[in-house]
Amino acid sequence: MVSIGYTLLCEQAGPKELVDYAVRAEAAGFDQLVMSDHYYPWLESQGHSPYAWSVLGAVAHATSRAALMSFVTCPIRRYHPAVVAQKASTLGVLSDGRFTLGLGAGENLNEHVVGGWPHVQQRHEMFEEALQIIRPLLNGETLTFSGNHFDVPDAYVWDRPERPVPMAVAGSGRQSVTLAAEYADGLIATEPEPHLVEMYEQVGGAGRPRYGQVAICYGPDEAECRKIAHDQFRWFGMGWKVNTDLPDTDSFKAATQSVREEDVAAGISCGPDVEKHVAAFKKFVDAGFTDVALIQVGGDSQPMFLDWAQEELLPRLREL
Repeated sequence: MVSIGYTLLCEQAGPKELVDYAVRAEAAGFDQLVMSDHYYPWLESQGHSPYAWSVLGAVAHATSRAALMSFVTCPIRRYHPAVVAQKASTLGVLSDGRFTLGLGAGENLNEHVVGGWPHVQQRHEMFEEALQIIRPLLNGETLTFSGNHFDVPDAYVWDRPERPVPMAVAGSGRQSVTLAAEYADGLIATEPEPHLVEMYEQVGGAGRPRYGQVAICYGPDEAECRKIAHDQFRWFGMGWKVNTDLPDTDSFKAATQSVREEDVAAGISCGPDVEKHVAAFKKFVDAGFTDVALIQVGGDSQPMFLDWAQEELLPRLREL
């Protein structure tokens, strides 16, 4: 059975609201709670970006059943990888082993706040070194590491859950998918691409979790949902080669000026029709993903969405 997740999107709600939504989502029956890790929102209209790790700690304390996951954390600029291993293990303890560390190579939008944004080749080198540091520390090893980008003279994580925190790595091509198979316990992707799953299995990831994420905008008025999706998520279709390099909300506003409402609605299911949203979710199921998290676009609509999901959407998704 596919695990059904709910996304705690830090860019569209404040910290207290996110904890409240997490409690409501668990009570509604969601299997997993995944949380974005941003310093900036994508667009100013989203209006939020609290520190994800503080919120995750509160969510771990306030919930008891649902799995938790960072979706995703970049361990190459804002955070040193040794520190990422420490806080992931702490989350593992606080959540009684429910936390999975989701990792990716990051975006300029969030990482430039501590300095310049490296070239893509350098980022990939840094990311692999970060995985080489984080993996043994999560496993309880004492680590000494000297690389081209990171140095760890001597590190050991003292507080860890009984079972090491699992890692999942975001993949979009052969290089990143291979890293996921070599260093991590699962693959993350935001597009329902069967070839990514096939590639992951071919390079050693067979039998491991594959995490996907799908954005929808539920509401009683389809036209209003389309407006909300366009206002807050029109960046979504530009692709990661663009999204990773734009530095701030003004850049995303400028880059999306020509994106029309109908363009966004073509990629994000909008309105009250449960079958449209089920079909969007099913694309990931059909592509071979084992865990799929929903994003409900629109910060103010979360309580309404969670009530509807409990009554209508989750029963339909369980049938898949």
